[in-house]
Amino acid sequence: VSFMIKKNLILYFTEKNNSIYVKNGALRDYQIRGLNWMISLYENGINGILADEMGLGKTLQTIALLGYLKHYRNIPGPHMVLVPKSTLHNWMNEFKRWVPTLKAVCLIGNKDERAAFIRDVMMPGEWDVCVTSYEMVIREKSVFKKFNWRYLVIDEAHRIKNEKSKLSEIVREFKTTNRLLLTGTPLQNNLHELWSLLNFLLPDVFNSASDFDSWFDTNNCLGDQKLVERLHAVLRPFLLRRIKAEVEKSLPPKKEVKIYLGLSKMQREWYTRILMKDIDILNSAGKMDKMRLLNILMQLRKCCNHPYLFDGAEPGPPYTTDTHLVTNSGKMVVLDKLLPKVQEQGSRVLIFSQMTRVLDILEDYCMWRGFEYCRLDGNTPHEAREQAIDAFNAPNSSKFIFMLSTRAGGLGINLATADVVILYDSDWNPQVDLQAMDRAHRIGQRKPVKVFRLITDNTVEERIVERAEMKLRLDSIVIQQGRLIDQQNKLGKDEMLQMIRHGATHVFASKDSELTDEDINTILERGAKKTAEMNERLKNLGESSLRNFTMDTGCTETSLYNFEGEDYREKQKLSLIEWIEPPKRERKANYAVDAYFREALRVSEPRAPKAPRPPKQPNIQDFQFFPPRLFELLEMEILYYRKTIGYKVPRNPDISNSAQVQKEEQAKIDEAEPLSPEETDEKEKLLTQGFTNWNKRDFNQFIKANEKYGRDDIDNIAREVEGKTPEEVMEYSAVFWERCNELQDIEKIMAQIERGEARIQRRISIKKALDAKIARYKAPFHQLRIQYGTNKGKNYTEEEDRFLICMLHKMGFDKEYVYEELRQCVRNAPQFRFDWFIKSRTAMVRTCLC
Repeated sequence: VSFMIKKNLILYFTEKNNSIYVKNGALRDYQIRGLNWMISLYENGINGILADEMGLGKTLQTIALLGYLKHYRNIPGPHMVLVPKSTLHNWMNEFKRWVPTLKAVCLIGNKDERAAFIRDVMMPGEWDVCVTSYEMVIREKSVFKKFNWRYLVIDEAHRIKNEKSKLSEIVREFKTTNRLLLTGTPLQNNLHELWSLLNFLLPDVFNSASDFDSWFDTNNCLGDQKLVERLHAVLRPFLLRRIKAEVEKSLPPKKEVKIYLGLSKMQREWYTRILMKDIDILNSAGKMDKMRLLNILMQLRKCCNHPYLFDGAEPGPPYTTDTHLVTNSGKMVVLDKLLPKVQEQGSRVLIFSQMTRVLDILEDYCMWRGFEYCRLDGNTPHEAREQAIDAFNAPNSSKFIFMLSTRAGGLGINLATADVVILYDSDWNPQVDLQAMDRAHRIGQRKPVKVFRLITDNTVEERIVERAEMKLRLDSIVIQQGRLIDQQNKLGKDEMLQMIRHGATHVFASKDSELTDEDINTILERGAKKTAEMNERLKNLGESSLRNFTMDTGCTETSLYNFEGEDYREKQKLSLIEWIEPPKRERKANYAVDAYFREALRVSEPRAPKAPRPPKQPNIQDFQFFPPRLFELLEMEILYYRKTIGYKVPRNPDISNSAQVQKEEQAKIDEAEPLSPEETDEKEKLLTQGFTNWNKRDFNQFIKANEKYGRDDIDNIAREVEGKTPEEVMEYSAVFWERCNELQDIEKIMAQIERGEARIQRRISIKKALDAKIARYKAPFHQLRIQYGTNKGKNYTEEEDRFLICMLHKMGFDKEYVYEELRQCVRNAPQFRFDWFIKSRTAMVRTCLC
């Protein structure tokens, strides 16, 4: 197969004919070769993986392939392109730009929008390509199964590297003629993930994971060159991988600089208290629970980003956006120096962070400094994503910063109009950070791309970055060369402990700030020098050292066990290790599980007080249905009270447009006026106009009575509500059904009442059917015939069933306690004198039977 593909590789498509259907530009030389390779796969009936490095135009090559099928093979579709949600807009734009003759449609939206799209667009079939997201395929799988797809293309195909995932199982059920996988990171961990991708492409050939693992046993691969060559031979027909440095000579270079910075005074206090909370773990004296260590690691990472990520750290209320937002975080200090410098140079910036709450802080900072920005994270709706990307990429755009969450914004988005990338924090998986950088370093970029990675020195962040660099170096040595060894370097408890202990003595030594007034150029020069030193050390490390690295060896010159010039490793072996002496505590810490970190994470600043409350308000329940005007007056009273004490509305990070909401709420307080004497009298009068004599117990009885008898049976409802006359219940019922939508849990209440009314209607319909059945016979106890169908049980005879039906009709089907009376009738009936089975049935069993 490989020979056939090589022989015919350049016969299908050349640079001369690429402009026939590819508009608004031409394919580059290596893209034409990639297109010919995919056409060769199609001609030979093979599925494959296009694994070009991120930013080399896998989208364009795929669109050109589908255009070739339509114009040269007369195969318009239907094709499906399955992509991450963040890249839907980009894919649709690329279809319109490069091959406008292909009619591409996009399936996205809520349930009603999807139903209309499927009915009006998909089912008529007047389209060539359907572009949709992973989530939509899972939700609408029944619709996609109805089509016979010619080509199924999956972008960022490492999403299906786990064959047992829901998405992977669903796409395997689709009827497809050809399949194509696109991924810039074809193998992230091990050989089994490779088998999962190959199994999706060729399920008949790669049908057994155990056989595949035995063919390419990892331990043998490391020492047996023949097995390595066998693996290369298997991959060659199915996978095409090109690197930017090899094929795209015109793309400006990318340079990464690691900026090492210190902790602010507030950060050191928080960092110290987090470590103090688990000082026994830090000294290897306590039980090491992995989840507990992960929790400590996460708290330390939050502290390195910004102390305001912890509740109670930000001074206030009133909360103000001022210099403290910058001075209390080392990263913000550097960012505040770096951004004006790159703005002066005419650059535009992408800022990536793992934490969406960091983006909230960055939003406040941008508004304070007057930087125009866009934002994208996992909660951003599809339409807002499109608008933000278009606004940032627009010609002469005024947007200076685009802030993104790394996992949500690092896949497939084209933001090549920016030439500076700032990684506010680093991911455990280095491939994720590479994806983020390549949002700017891709085809269309005209400037050299500068990547600044912010790292807090002498903290866990330094070790996290070192570990990621080692994994990336091992990837370039082994995976990129095709050897594909199976890595088992999972983060263990010992390694996490060593990360946490790194720099602990340094942090405990003082509470003073490490921030300086150095010029940004000095900071960048020192970072570039340290980055070059680390790259040189990694370059000199061998493959075996990288594969077996731990956090106290490898690229660190001194062991973690070296404290103040002494090596504690030998002392630990002798159980004589000295403990790290923490600073004196000002108060006793609470080690209760429920209060974990609660006491330890207190700082000297006072905790944020609760929102101020006005003088005591009347006890008003929503089911008492006071006039709406009363609530307006009470709200005016609350707003004026807050104005008198100078209350400032805090930010709410859970709301997407929190700044706008905050501004509107604050305006209401600032404009509030006290109640006039007329309004005060009106309020007192309105307080007497609700159902003040109805309490929660009365309301619950009213709801249950409506469920039991239906909303129209007022007489029976009134009998159920104790202490209320029929007139009072009738008056309350009229107001309830008029204003019930004002109740807080009305949906739950209405569902309860409607269930009861449905049961009532079912009893009525059964009674009518029973009356009609019995009316057909003069002597129903003897003449009644029962049509069982095919599901007749074996426990009861027809005579027993006939007796039960006739007695139910005689006593009244909807009568209360009818089944207790029916039980007694069965026991007294002479025909069942010796029928111990039916005589032993309880009223509950007989209810289910009937």
